[in-house]
Amino acid sequence: MNWLKKSLRPCEEESAFTAPSSLDHEISQLTKIRSEPIEHLTTILNGEHKRPISTFHMLAAREGNYSGRGRFSSSDKCHVLSRYLPVNGPNIVDQMDSCAYVSQFSSDGSLLVAGSQGSEIRIYDVENRWKVHKDIRAKSFRWTITDTCLSPDQRYLVYSSMSPILHIVHIASTATESLANVTDIHDGLDLSGAGDDDYDMFGVFSVKFSGDGRELVASSNVKSIYIFDLEANKLALKIAAHEADVNSVCFADESGHLIYSGGDDGFCKVWDRRCLNFKDKPAGVLSGHLVGITYIDSRRDGRYFISNGKDQSIKLWDIRKMTSKHFRPKGSGNWDYRYMEYPKKLRDMKHPNDQSLATYKGHSVLRTLIRCHFSPEHSTGQKYIYTGSNDGGVYIYDLVTTALVAKVDHHKSTVRDCSWHPYYPTLISSSWDGQILRCEFPGNGETPPPLRRRTLF
Repeated sequence: MNWLKKSLRPCEEESAFTAPSSLDHEISQLTKIRSEPIEHLTTILNGEHKRPISTFHMLAAREGNYSGRGRFSSSDKCHVLSRYLPVNGPNIVDQMDSCAYVSQFSSDGSLLVAGSQGSEIRIYDVENRWKVHKDIRAKSFRWTITDTCLSPDQRYLVYSSMSPILHIVHIASTATESLANVTDIHDGLDLSGAGDDDYDMFGVFSVKFSGDGRELVASSNVKSIYIFDLEANKLALKIAAHEADVNSVCFADESGHLIYSGGDDGFCKVWDRRCLNFKDKPAGVLSGHLVGITYIDSRRDGRYFISNGKDQSIKLWDIRKMTSKHFRPKGSGNWDYRYMEYPKKLRDMKHPNDQSLATYKGHSVLRTLIRCHFSPEHSTGQKYIYTGSNDGGVYIYDLVTTALVAKVDHHKSTVRDCSWHPYYPTLISSSWDGQILRCEFPGNGETPPPLRRRTLF
């Protein structure tokens, strides 16, 4: 049982951080339902005490069939697994020749996609000792790979750069090397036909597949959102969405009706495709960030999402609080997050009309569009929020208390993206130092065995 004792150390370090008061909202209760033992089991093991139930007692209760079901519920599993944070390591997955910008697991965790500034995208077979499954050289490439996304069936990959053309690659082909129109066809999807004047300055920051894989949604530096119909092979809709660069966009849930966007104008906007009119009017606007938004991640329930902001904070949102009006606080002058430190005068400033549910601070959002995510539903009940940081770390926050519970600090430069395995305590980070690193639990200094898909508990 020594490995169990060691595993508790990362979570025990929570006491080193100051925990603010808990979030008093419906999402707090929803998170509790997903990530804590059922009430009957809690009462038996803890009585009136509110301390966390240890893994030992959870296993003993399962063996004794205290719940009456003879097995763990999904929330029981999350309670156990969420205690073991993937903070041990690091192990090097790869060393890119240029800044690493993107790193994301596939939905089943069998693949990892990583993209770099040097036009290279690599797909790793997670279950085969992280062997390179596909080595893709981007076509019509400008500046850097800004985003990638796997189709729901994991047969296709779409990638974007600072170009108006998206490209789709069939990744199920046998060849490892993927050279555009040599070993593979990289189908181009041109977004510039939507009437954008400055083709040479057009760049795509974000692209995502819909839940059914039939559409793509993308955002650009020309203030717009685009929906591309893959079956019809044409641009289906362009929305003049923001007053500045649209840095992030995503579907709210599997239905594809709702879309979230965030821009350099500092606003989060909700778009309902069922009632869009010709005036490009959003269903609602959410205000709270002082300056631009770098990334948005949906909880995939059509209600909650998080955003990373250049005001050095993550905010949690409930779209039921959105309004038709929005208020912009006084600007930050000529401050440019790419080259300058965050102004001291703004550090303690609060938005006078902040509609967010909670704010998470400690990480640094500078130099690039740093990304944040909800932790996996299967293993943690989305109990945590995690993000990259300009100081080379990955920060993990408790969603309900907003407390910083762990920091993974192994990179020498900015961490732009990070990804938590959907089923296992494994965390990937991609940095401007070119490294793709893997942290896991347990960590004993030895190379961990390859991951295998299997039923937990």
